[in-house]
Amino acid sequence: MNRWNFHFLLRNSCNLTHLLQLHAQAIVQGLHPHHQHLSCQILNLYQRLGLTEDAHNLFDEIPNPDIVSLASLISLHLSCNQPQRAIAVFSDIFLLGLQPDGFTVVGALSASGRLGHLRLGKSVHAMVYRRELGSETVVGNAMIDMYSRNGMIVSAGIVFQQMDVRDAVSWSTMLNGYAKCIGAASALMIRCHVQEKQPIQALHLFKKMRLEGHQPTVITVVGVLSACADVGALDLGRALHGYAIKIDSNLNVTLCNALIDMYSKSGNIEMAEDIFDGVPFKDVYTWTSMISGFGVHGDARRAIEVFYDMLSSGTKPNLITFLAVLLACSHGGLVAEGRKLFYEMKTVYKYKPQLQHFGCMIDLLGRAGLLRDAELLIQDMGMDVDCVIWRSLLSASLVHGDFVLAELAGKKIIEQEPDDDSVYVLMWNMYASSNKWKEALEMRKKMRDLKLLKSRGCSLIEVDGIMHEFLVDDKMHCQQEEMNSVMEGIGKHLRTTFDHLLHEEHA
Repeated sequence: MNRWNFHFLLRNSCNLTHLLQLHAQAIVQGLHPHHQHLSCQILNLYQRLGLTEDAHNLFDEIPNPDIVSLASLISLHLSCNQPQRAIAVFSDIFLLGLQPDGFTVVGALSASGRLGHLRLGKSVHAMVYRRELGSETVVGNAMIDMYSRNGMIVSAGIVFQQMDVRDAVSWSTMLNGYAKCIGAASALMIRCHVQEKQPIQALHLFKKMRLEGHQPTVITVVGVLSACADVGALDLGRALHGYAIKIDSNLNVTLCNALIDMYSKSGNIEMAEDIFDGVPFKDVYTWTSMISGFGVHGDARRAIEVFYDMLSSGTKPNLITFLAVLLACSHGGLVAEGRKLFYEMKTVYKYKPQLQHFGCMIDLLGRAGLLRDAELLIQDMGMDVDCVIWRSLLSASLVHGDFVLAELAGKKIIEQEPDDDSVYVLMWNMYASSNKWKEALEMRKKMRDLKLLKSRGCSLIEVDGIMHEFLVDDKMHCQQEEMNSVMEGIGKHLRTTFDHLLHEEHA
C-alpha cells in the first residue's frame, strides 16, 4: 500500500479501530514518522476523537517537525484549551528558522484571543501584514475573532471591511463580535443593555449579510438572537426562529437557549416557556435562561420554582444560575429566599460569590429598606466595590430617606467615575430637598468645572422589523414631520378629553 492510498483511507476513517489499524500499517511500512504530512493526518484524527495524549505521543515521534507538523501541534494545544503552549510553539517556529504560514498564524491569533492578550494579537497582525499573509479569508476571520475577544470591535470592523473575500464564517464572527463585545461575557451574568449601539450594528450587519446572498449558520443565528434580545427586536427574533427551524428542525439546545433568552427579554415569556418545555435534554444554560426570564418579568416565585426543578433533575447550578435566581429575588422583594439561596451557594455548593452576586444581595436588601444590612455586607465583601453597587445603595438610600448613607455612596461614585453626570444631578436634588444649598451649589459648580452635561435620554422601538432609535432633542429622524403631526393630534385629543371630564365634574 503506497502513501496515496493511506491518505485516501485516513480521509475516510471514522472510528478508532480503523485509525489504529492504519496507524500500525503506517509504522510497519515505514511511512510514519518519515512522511510528516501523513503523520499529521493521523495526529489530527486522534485529536478529533478526543485522544489528545495519543496525538501528543505521535508528534513526539516526528523527527525535525516541519511547518505542517507544528501547525498541527498548535491546533492540538488549542483543542486542549492550552493557548499558552500554542503561543510557545508559534515562537519556536522562528527559533527553528521556519516561515509561518496561514495555518500557524490562525492558531497564534486564536490563542491571543483566548488569552485576552491584545498586544500579542497586534504583533501577530503586524507580522501578517509584513509577510503578506492576510489574503487568506481564514486569516482575516481569525483577526476579527481576536480583536472581538479583546473588546476591540472597531478594529475588528476595519479588518472585516478590508477583506477581499468574506465567507459565512466572516459574517458570523463579526456578528458575534458586535452582539457580545464590550463586557458582555454572558447575557445572563448581567442584565443586557445596549452599549455603544453594538446590538443595533449587529442587526444591520445581519441584514447586509443576507442582501449579499450569504446563508447564516446556526452560530450566526445564535449571535443575532442575542442582539435581538438586547434591543427587544421581537419581529426579527420570530423571523430568525422560523429560519432556525428550517436549518435545524430539531433545534439544538444552544439555539433553544438563545430563543428562550430572546423571547423572555422581548416580552413574550409564554413563548419562552413553551420552548423551554419542549427541550428534551436541558443543560444548565437552558434552566438558567428560563430562571432569568421569569426574573426579568417579575415572577420571582416561578423563577425559584424552576430553580428547584433544576435541582430535582440532577443538574448542578453554576454561578450564573445563582446570579439569575438572586436577581429574581431582588426584583420580587423576596428577602428571606434570597438570603437562603446566597447562603446555600456558599456553603452547599462551595461557590465564592462574585461582585455581581454581592450586587444582587445589596440591591435586594436596599429595596427592602434594610440599609444597615446592606452596608454591613459591603464591608464584609473582601473585594473592591464598583460603582454599580454604590449606585444601587445610593438609589435605595434616597428612596428610604437615609441621606447620610446616600451621601457616602454618592461620594464613592464620584471618586471612581468623576465624569458620571447622573450622580451629580441626584446629589444636587438630595441636597436641595434637604435645604443644604451650599452643598447643592458645590455639586453644580463641580459639573460646570468638569463641563459635564446631562446625558440625553435614548429609547428604542421596533416597527415592522426595523429598529428606530430616538434621542432627546433629536430632529434628524426621516419621519420627524409625521411624528410631530401625530403627537399634536394626541395632545389635542388629551386636551379635549380633559376639558370634557372637567365639564362633567362641574355639571
